[in-house]
This record gives sequence, structure tokens and C-alpha cells, in this order.
Amino acid sequence: MNAPTSLPRRRSVCPHDCPSACALEVEVAGPDRIGRVYGSQEQSYTAGVICAKVARYAERNHHPDRLLYPMKRVGPKGSGQFTRISWEEAMNEIATRFLDIEKTYGADTIWPYYYAGTMGLVHRDGINRLRNAKSYCGFYSSICINLAWPGYIAGTGKLQGPDPREMAKADCVVIWGTNAVATQVNVMTHAVRARKERGAKIVAIDIYRTPTLDQADLALIVKPGSDGALACAVMHVLFRDGLADREFLAAHTDCPERLEEHLKTRTPAWAASITGLSVEEIEAFATLVGAHRKTYFRLGYGFSRQRNGAVNMHAATSIASVTGAWAHEGGGAFHNNGAIYHWRKSMIEGLDVAKPGIRKLDQSKIGRILTGDTEALKQGAPIKALFIQSTNPVSVAPEQTKVIEGFSREDLFTVVHEQFMTDTARYADILLPATMFTEHHDLYQGGGHQYIGLGPKLINPPGECRSNHEVICDLAKRVGADHPGFVMSDRELIDWTLQNSNWGTLEELDEKGYIDAQPSFDDAHFRKGFAWKDGKYRFAPEWSRVPFAGGQAMGPIDDMPTLPDHWAVIEDATSAYPFRLATSPARNYLNSTFTETKTSREREGEPTVLIHPDDAQTHTIKDGVRVTLTNDRGAVTLKAKYFDGIKRGVLVAESIWPNTAYVDGKGINTLTGADSPAPFGGAAFHDNRVAIAPV
Repeated sequence: MNAPTSLPRRRSVCPHDCPSACALEVEVAGPDRIGRVYGSQEQSYTAGVICAKVARYAERNHHPDRLLYPMKRVGPKGSGQFTRISWEEAMNEIATRFLDIEKTYGADTIWPYYYAGTMGLVHRDGINRLRNAKSYCGFYSSICINLAWPGYIAGTGKLQGPDPREMAKADCVVIWGTNAVATQVNVMTHAVRARKERGAKIVAIDIYRTPTLDQADLALIVKPGSDGALACAVMHVLFRDGLADREFLAAHTDCPERLEEHLKTRTPAWAASITGLSVEEIEAFATLVGAHRKTYFRLGYGFSRQRNGAVNMHAATSIASVTGAWAHEGGGAFHNNGAIYHWRKSMIEGLDVAKPGIRKLDQSKIGRILTGDTEALKQGAPIKALFIQSTNPVSVAPEQTKVIEGFSREDLFTVVHEQFMTDTARYADILLPATMFTEHHDLYQGGGHQYIGLGPKLINPPGECRSNHEVICDLAKRVGADHPGFVMSDRELIDWTLQNSNWGTLEELDEKGYIDAQPSFDDAHFRKGFAWKDGKYRFAPEWSRVPFAGGQAMGPIDDMPTLPDHWAVIEDATSAYPFRLATSPARNYLNSTFTETKTSREREGEPTVLIHPDDAQTHTIKDGVRVTLTNDRGAVTLKAKYFDGIKRGVLVAESIWPNTAYVDGKGINTLTGADSPAPFGGAAFHDNRVAIAPV
């Protein structure tokens, strides 16, 4: 018998909301089917390694439950009851309703709402071209980066850092605030390489024992929101024990003497009382990074989930300036490389036709906005229509009770363009079927690395699925939106954007597959100066002046610490709500994506909450029983699971399960707040006080 013929492989890029933006090789089994997905060996950050859920992407791509045809709601809102209609009927109704709402209530009562269901620049961000051309309601993006990015930029002045591949050249790799094994597998690729080839030590810091901590040489489990205290105690030890690089400090930082004086009271004993670590653990960590100048701090998005996250990120980043780690290959601190790409996105987003003065509503406050909160609406008119692409707010947005109440409004016209019947799709008036990344062309950038990648269309979409770009352009024509981008194909938009951003042509990218955009060593390590006017790293940032694109000062910004510190603004436990709850990522899901695939569902089981066995005994909770978590925002029922790799007083509920996975239909973000932490808002998903009790 002849051996089976291997399937041809085509280059692509993972489109999902992960800093790795992995370079892929996708088996193409025919004009409408893919096979196995592999990590690309030719792109040196991915280095042939991808997560298991993306490797089995065919299961998602060819899922029997994909949406295939336009539909119109026939049952109550939220019922998921629809009838099939044609694209012509669907688009005509959307356009007619939008034009009527615009005429009656004003264009800014129509809110295009999107996020990172795809990270492709064309199909994610093109919705803004429609927004800007029509002066629809503005969108303040706040749900992910608003606490982490400003914290990093506050010190460095710019969102870039040492080449992430340098982790393999480090003597110590500190993985802080990310479960890289589950959410950024390539971080582990390069960190483990450093250990194998150089004998490097791996330190992992998180709020519970994750698979990443299991692989670390030094694993530190801290209480949520206490990272700033740990960082300050580490810097205290560095100054105390002569491990600070005073030459680097004098030449490259703004106020080292003030910092040293400030830290004299931030001792390991002080930090131990806040973090839950022992003095010995803090001393060991400080000594390790002090003894290894080539320490690479890989700082993750866990910092963006606490109300004091910006301060904590700044404090953690500052350690690299006290040790002078920036000066060395394999040293420094890294969070995201967003600033290196210098995109010109006016054709994709219609920035050239954006009118000043349009209100921008906060995506994290969608529940308050849709239920008529005057402050959240910025004293403007109520939202009368939603146009949703690439996100699932009924599941992922904070204050879910208010979100559902808002989506249930009969006077709210909701259009959802989706791949599956998500929690949000169930509330649509018109539901449109969307393509997946293998079914359209798009352009990608790495957050956790330095590559630009092309994701070409590999197969035909099933049924009548249409891409985000196709739908936006069709709707634009029907509502009278004018912009050159609406008459360009996705490939033409990619080519225009590449050329006008000085990255060459689409033809060149198509041939090469990837562009390595890594700046020079001196630029990446700030050897010529940090990105402030005086070239100094800021230990004492002016928080209101941090250059965070589109940032609106929010929260108690005037109360933020003037130097690295522990800022006690987290949602502390109380006698009524004695636990701190974090809603951390699951290994087999990505936000609310992959929750529809059978393999991922089987591996994750069902919604659970991790609780320390001693806490469980105190609260008379048996392993595996149903419990209810409650706070002022609502209640959620799920199963308790004993876990001793967690601090007492802390609970962790992994993943964003569909609301339908819970016995009462209430998802975990029922318990999450939508207040605006300083300096620029954000959603503090891991910062919730709750009570727990058996059902």
C-alpha cells in the first residue's frame, strides 16, 4: 500500500489575542478545508512551537455549529431564536435602521463596538473607518492594556524593549504576571533554551501555582495586587547589599538618590506582610537578580488586571534600571513591542476623515452605557444601535448583570457579525456569519516579538460567511459613508499600509512571509537614552503625561505614588466579602474563544473555582461541591476545587466560560467591576472581593 501523501503547507499567522502572534504553517487539504496547524520554523520567535489549541484549529474552522447564513431574530432577546434571511435583506434592514436612527437621534447614538477576536489590522480595525466616515459614536478601548502599557511607558517613555529572543541569552529569566505555558508558549521556548544552554535560572511570579511556576527554579506566589511591594523590597535589597549598578543609575535614571532613600523603609519584612511571601523568598529573589546582570524581566498582562496595575508594572520594570540590566544582551525588561511598527493606518481606519468632538465611550462600561448611566454616556444621548464585530461583551465585559439588562432593551437595535452563537449573538436583532483567519487576507504584528506577518486567504469560507472587511464596505455604501478604503480589497489595504508605513510592498511580504522589525540593540536597550527628552529612565513619572495613545486620564490619578511603591487601591477583602477573586486564563481557551470546541471543553471540564483546602474547611466547603460566589454586583454558581497552590483568602476561577455553561446562566464577569482605575482606566478582572458558600 502506498504511504499517504503529505498535505501542502501554507504560511499564516495566528489571529488571536495573544502577544505571541505565532507564525504558522497550515495544511491545506482542499479548496475549502485545512488540516493540522504547525508552528513555523522559519520565523525565529515562534521557532516551530505553538499552543495545542491552535494546532488543532481545524476542529474550530470546520465546526458543525459555525454560523453560515444571515439571520433575523424571531424570539425574545437572548433566546437565540432566529430565522434565516438573505444577505440583501439583512444589509438593507441594517442600513435602513441605521439611517433612521441617525436622522432621529443623531449619528453618535450608533456605536460600532469591537475588540481582539482577530488581531489582523484590516479585519479588526476597519470598523473604525465606518465610525469615522459617519461620525458614529467613538470607542475608548480599555478592556486589556490600559493598566499594563502605561506602567511600562511611565519608566521607559516608549512601548518597546529588548529583543524577546534574547531571553535565550539571559543568565536569569523572570516571568512575571503571565502563565506563559498556557498563554505565551514561546516565552518558555526561549527561557528553557537559556537554562539548557547557559544554566540560566527561571523565576516565575504569579498569584497561584501555574504550570509556568512548576517549571521555574524559583516560584513565587504573591497575593493579588502586591507586585509593587515585592519590586520595592527587591530594590531595597539591591541598594542595601551593594548590588545596584550605581554607574548606570547616575548616567541613565532621573532620581536614584531619592529612590534609594524612599526604599529604606520598603524592607523584605514590610513586603512579606503585603505579598504573603516569606522574607527568605524575597531575599533569594533579590540576590539572584542582583548577582546576574543579564536578567531578562518578561512582564505579562496580569499587571493589567489589578486596580494598581500601572504602579505595579512601573515598579517591576524599575528593577532592571537599578541593576543596570538594560546595558546587557539578555538583560532588561520587556512587555510589548507595539511602538516599533510605526504604522500609518489612515486608510484602514479612516483617520483622515475623523471629526473632532465626537464622544468616545468606554468599552468596559458597556453595561452602564446601555442601561442609561449619565456619566458613562458622557451626558450624551442613549445608545440606540450597536454594530458588533470580533468581540463577545455579554460574556467578557465587566458588570455582566448590567450588560445583559442593556442588551435586553427592546429599543436597542443590535447587529452582531460572528462565527458562532455566542452569548452576545443570542441578543442580536440581525446576526451575520463571519469568516475565520484562514478565509481572508490580513496583516499582523507581534506584541511579544518583533515580526510583521501576512495571513493570506487559504480556503473558501463555508456557507455564506463574509469577512469583516466585506461587511463594513457593503454597509458603508448603503449608509452613504465615503472613503477610499471602502472600495479597496483587503489585499489592497495591506499593500497601501505596508508601503505608507515604509515596510515595503505586499508582493515582497508575500514572498518573504515575515518582516523582522527588531530595532538595533542600542535602540531596543535604550543605550542611547530612554524615550524621554532628557534620556533618563523615570523612577518618578508624571502619570498624567505618560504618552499612552488615546489615553483619557481617569481614576484617582493625583493620588498615584510619585515613586515605585505598593498602592493600596485594590478591592480588599472585607468581613462581608472575605476573599479576593481572580478570573485567570485557562490553558485550552483564549478569552471566550475555543469554548465552542469539543476538545477544549473536554479538557477544561466545567466552571470551577480554586480554593485552598484550609479555607474550604473553615467555610464548610467540600471538594467538588457547588458553591456560590457573591458580591455587590451579583452571584455566580460553580464547583469548588481544592488547590493548595494558592494563598489563603484568594480564589481563582480560570477561563471565561459561556454563560450557558453555568447552572444559573450567569457568567464569571457578573462579579467584575467596571470602575476606572488610574491613570487611563481599564477593567480590573482579577481584582474582586467576594464571599463563598456551598449551595
